[in-house]
Amino acid sequence: MSHKAGFVNIIGNPNVGKSTLMNAFVGERLSIITSKAQTTRHRILGIVNGEDFQMILSDTPGIIKPAYEMQESMMNFVKSAFEDADILIYMVEIGEQDLKDEAFFNKIIHSKIPVLLLLNKIDNSNQEQLEQQVAFWTEKVPNAEIYPISALKNFNVPEVFQRIISLLPESPAYYPKDQLTDKPERFFVNETIREKILLNYSKEIPYAVEIVTEEFFEDEKIIRIRSLIMVERETQKGIIIGHKGAALKKVGTEAREDLEKFFGKQIHIELVVKVNKNWRSNANMLKRFGYNQ
Repeated sequence: MSHKAGFVNIIGNPNVGKSTLMNAFVGERLSIITSKAQTTRHRILGIVNGEDFQMILSDTPGIIKPAYEMQESMMNFVKSAFEDADILIYMVEIGEQDLKDEAFFNKIIHSKIPVLLLLNKIDNSNQEQLEQQVAFWTEKVPNAEIYPISALKNFNVPEVFQRIISLLPESPAYYPKDQLTDKPERFFVNETIREKILLNYSKEIPYAVEIVTEEFFEDEKIIRIRSLIMVERETQKGIIIGHKGAALKKVGTEAREDLEKFFGKQIHIELVVKVNKNWRSNANMLKRFGYNQ
């Protein structure tokens, strides 16, 4: 019996539902999902295994014009998504008219590999609007197969999943069949804490934050975690901690609840806030956090 395997790379503007789609495919919350733009900073490989296939999904940061060095690095992850893909998923949402970067758009149009254009959030539209959008994208990206979907409600997602399997090239598996992702446990701890910060704080605070998990000790029944929350200024540190530590405690409680579900074990988590001035423009710090690869 033949086996199929391949790399499926998901690209699109910020906040169109790329992470939601990937998590629907994989069945675990691998990517952080919030309503704020730019929540995915690294390429994340989610791996879906079947008896006769392996689908390796990468979820890329949304396409933006880089404003500082960290965003330049985020865009390098997107560029690499074009280089190793067997299938490209270009995700747009109802009402969207263009990519923010023409060079990327040209790459999609001239792609030599199969392109699936997923028109997401159709539950927010009516039939007339949907038909207009399908016509618009058919003209704009003639090489793409177009699928209207709702990643959140799982509408048309199984059909897209089956189509991807049919397009995968014949190949042995690239990763062990019991592997869910190529990221270490600490990465998911960091992402979970960062998601809670995105949800609980406003303005520039979430984007000035990086998480480093310094300790991750796993026993039979409990995982003990110590994570640093890096900010750029003392004022940000005060906001993260909050009055009598209440804001930080809320982040810790919410992160612990999610991590207990993810790992299936009791979690003890300690959060420490540190100031690291201008880390987003510091090449050495970015390398340490895994951006400049």
